[in-house]
Amino acid sequence: MIPLYEWPSFEARERIKGKSYFDDKIRVRVEEIVQDVKENGDGALLRYTRDFDGCLLKKEELKVGIEEIDEAYEKVGTEFIRFLRQAKENIYNFHLMQKQKDWFNQDKTGSITGQIYRPLHRVGLYVPGGTASYPSTVLMTALPAMVAGVAEVVMVTPPGKDKNLPATTLVAAKEAGVKEIYRVGGAQAIAALAYGTDTILPVDKIVGPGNIYVTLAKKTVFGKVGIDMLAGPSEILIIGDGTVEAQYAAADLLSQAEHDIRARAILVTNNCSWAFEVMECLKKQLAELPRQDIAKASLQQFGAVVLVSSIEEAFEVANYVAPEHLELLIADPWSYLAQVEHAGAVFLGKYTPEPLGDYWAGPSHVLPTGGTARYASPLTVDDFCKRSSIISYSSQGMERAAKPVEYLAQKEGLIAHGQALAIRMKEGK
Repeated sequence: MIPLYEWPSFEARERIKGKSYFDDKIRVRVEEIVQDVKENGDGALLRYTRDFDGCLLKKEELKVGIEEIDEAYEKVGTEFIRFLRQAKENIYNFHLMQKQKDWFNQDKTGSITGQIYRPLHRVGLYVPGGTASYPSTVLMTALPAMVAGVAEVVMVTPPGKDKNLPATTLVAAKEAGVKEIYRVGGAQAIAALAYGTDTILPVDKIVGPGNIYVTLAKKTVFGKVGIDMLAGPSEILIIGDGTVEAQYAAADLLSQAEHDIRARAILVTNNCSWAFEVMECLKKQLAELPRQDIAKASLQQFGAVVLVSSIEEAFEVANYVAPEHLELLIADPWSYLAQVEHAGAVFLGKYTPEPLGDYWAGPSHVLPTGGTARYASPLTVDDFCKRSSIISYSSQGMERAAKPVEYLAQKEGLIAHGQALAIRMKEGK
């Protein structure tokens, strides 16, 4: 069901390395959709919503009304609201710790340099939908924006055939402070956020996960607007030494495999007998899963059990993969944390399964995938802010800088640059 490899074989490296799932045919189609929405606005949105989602909307139905959101509260029940608010508190408080402060530095001449942080003005959140509901993604994208101080947070999410949006998603949006919600999804929603339509005003940045059409649309509009990342299928890599129950490792692998048939679930261990125990547990637990077909396909096509000679070598494998989620199911995980070079989020110990990060712990679950953790980071408050450098020189400070600046500018052939200081020096004398 899930193949077994020995490290560092060629087969093992090929199996577990991140592969691009982008497709040129889809890319061309996405570019056509984006251009269509750019030129035809709401008309294109309504047409694609009909064709892709099977939902016949009128222009005035694109925006979700206040009454619909209020009605959603009656549908979800008090327990959902209570647990959602607890999760919201955890997520908000975690991101509050990330907020940056303005700073300034003054030298002996009285000249000042520094940096100020300002929130983006208008941000678009993409929340997947259609056949499923993702209120957790609403919280994980909206709350960092709220902490940053973004003035206008807009959410787009695809409707069902009956025009409805999941009540849980609507409640999560209101709880997180989102005041604009539009029932549109896919590449067309990304294009609307980037270029605007009669109904949807353009945003400054788009964040949030989606399928390949959404991801390629974000890639297409980047430059017109900012984006958070190009997210691919979910992935988990577990390092185990055999000291944690095999059933725990199996359950954690399946927690990601059930996402998508292209999800990657990888187990790395130096304990061969424990590896086979985990594989047995996978079979038993898989048989009881409602989404067993998806999880099974994921394990067969993209999953792997990798045998290594030592735990130290296991971290070499982990850093080679640079996984979205890295679990350390080992006896003393904290003593190995320094060996982690590339990972979106790290989960330490047998009592920290990855789903805690998906729903509850606090850090945003929007994480770099496909090996991009080598250079990218999780979604944070910083993604919703921009920095401006501050420079204020005194006359004495400018005097000291004038000669070297004129010299450097001259070497670059930019004489007017030097003149800007020279003319002030003459006036000063």
